[in-house]
Amino acid sequence: MRNYPILEKINSLEDFKALDEKELKPLAEEIRGFVIDSVAKNGGHLASNLGAVELTMALHRVFSSPNDKLIFDVGHQGYVHKLLTGRRNDFDNLRHSGGASGFLKYEESEHDAFNAGHASTSISAAVGILRANKILHKSGCAVAVIGDGALTGGMAFEALNDAGRSRLPLIIVLNDNGMAISGNVGAMNSHLNNIRSSRGYQQLKRSTLKALERTKRGRAFAGKLERLKNRIKYFLLPNNILFETMGFTYLGPVKGHDIAALENMFKRAKLIERPVIIHAITKKGKGYSYAERNPEKFHGIAPFDPCTGELKKKANDNNSKIFGNELVRLARGDERICAITAAMPAGTGLVTFSRELPSRFFDVGIAEQHAVTMAAGMAVQGACPVVAIYSTFLQRAYDQILHDVCLQKLHVVFAIDRAGLVGEDGETHQGAYDIAYMMHMPYMTIMSPSSTKELKQMLAMAVSAQGPVAIRYNRGRLSDEDMGGDAKFGEWALLRPLKHVNLIATGRLVETALKAADGLDAGVVNARFIKPIDEKMFAAVAGASKCIITVEDGIKCSGLGMSIAQRLCGKNTSVINLGIGEIPVSHASLKEQDEQCGLDVNSIRRIIIEELSRYEF
Repeated sequence: MRNYPILEKINSLEDFKALDEKELKPLAEEIRGFVIDSVAKNGGHLASNLGAVELTMALHRVFSSPNDKLIFDVGHQGYVHKLLTGRRNDFDNLRHSGGASGFLKYEESEHDAFNAGHASTSISAAVGILRANKILHKSGCAVAVIGDGALTGGMAFEALNDAGRSRLPLIIVLNDNGMAISGNVGAMNSHLNNIRSSRGYQQLKRSTLKALERTKRGRAFAGKLERLKNRIKYFLLPNNILFETMGFTYLGPVKGHDIAALENMFKRAKLIERPVIIHAITKKGKGYSYAERNPEKFHGIAPFDPCTGELKKKANDNNSKIFGNELVRLARGDERICAITAAMPAGTGLVTFSRELPSRFFDVGIAEQHAVTMAAGMAVQGACPVVAIYSTFLQRAYDQILHDVCLQKLHVVFAIDRAGLVGEDGETHQGAYDIAYMMHMPYMTIMSPSSTKELKQMLAMAVSAQGPVAIRYNRGRLSDEDMGGDAKFGEWALLRPLKHVNLIATGRLVETALKAADGLDAGVVNARFIKPIDEKMFAAVAGASKCIITVEDGIKCSGLGMSIAQRLCGKNTSVINLGIGEIPVSHASLKEQDEQCGLDVNSIRRIIIEELSRYEF
């Protein structure tokens, strides 16, 4: 086990700020070692955190959290921030119950200024904080730390457009670890950065403009001076036109692993008192050779051996890979089939598709809304687009699913990955809401496979269907057992004969329901289709039941159970809906989350026994 003599002295942000400058470089290396060891044990986001060590240290040396708000986009780089703010001891159970969250969490620390989990939110949040500060006469800076990937999100550009004309003292730190947004234009660029951000220049600029604006002629001259300055600036700095025309002062690029250079740049940015964007060049995975060579693998990774970089437990094909391989097979025989993802080709199992059928594969970046409406456009022309997106991120495209796909009854297939509870990633990543928001959408079909066999069969049905179709499947791997024979469109499957007490379960929880009912006098139905409901089977279940227990891996409100309860309103059949409650489910193992929500075998079994006791004859 490695020793961390400097890091172990840091139990608060004040402890970090009290360090001598000569301790900073060795501290950076200690932090890297500690993060590697922690993620190797617990899993988590590694490469992005390793790339943001010096950047985060410099931020905390210049700015004063919590008065100054540091808002980290997505939160993949938030581990370093947590260590510097005194949460080292929470890393023993990182991403597990009782340990530090894998993302920034407002409730966890006063230094976590804004919850992070979804991309492209930081700039909007920072603008909101600054505007509230102005209204409420509060002090403090707002610094949005955003990666080059998250900056491609549409919301980020909306925020840039608003912030640039706001004249707020907003500081954006662009952590560029991949995309070359603006190359180094040499000595002139550095010179202009020094001049534009120096105290003397800023004071002279403000005093000159103030003097000119006192007269009508002076104001006219000031306008001409500003236009001339911009023409010269854009001629010399053509790569920075985007930011400059939006109203930002562009500073950089700066070496993102040079603490002194970063500190100097941050101090200069504070003097400008208008929107500033600082372009920091970093290396994802820095300091760990395996992550440097393969940053995608080590972006989010399960527990691994830090000495070899190999996973401790060899992963079997999961639902994402099974889906991706089956889609490739179907696409080889159907030229209409295309695959779309939003910056997650590996996560959604589409790497093989991208390699074998590159002309029909589209990665649109962090742009879920665009992905869905683009798919609608493809469907209009007769293509069969399959949009593979995590459930939690598909929420962002609610309007596009409804307005652009469903209202036009277009044949778009939604492969909803990570549906339901997702374990250690916590609240921001739970796929709890997709059933609820799609249930009311016109013409939408919602499939929920309970086995790997059903997943393959449903994908084949989906690409051959009409109108919008969604297939939701969980993180991990579904059962390999047969769950009622071949799946047929719109039909449920009876797994245990109907009794007075019957379970209607869907998705991965069908297997759980079967185990819960084992040895008990209760029927079990596999609700393969959440929408439409199998009317024939439902009528049979309703006719036989004194109590129906619904089991779903989604929020109870407006889910499958609610739909069934509505249908039985006024009947003599009682309905117990089991699912995810309204309170967000925090990070923990999937087993612990199931127990928390009452979706584990023992909890369901107790309810069955209790209900059976009511109907003994």
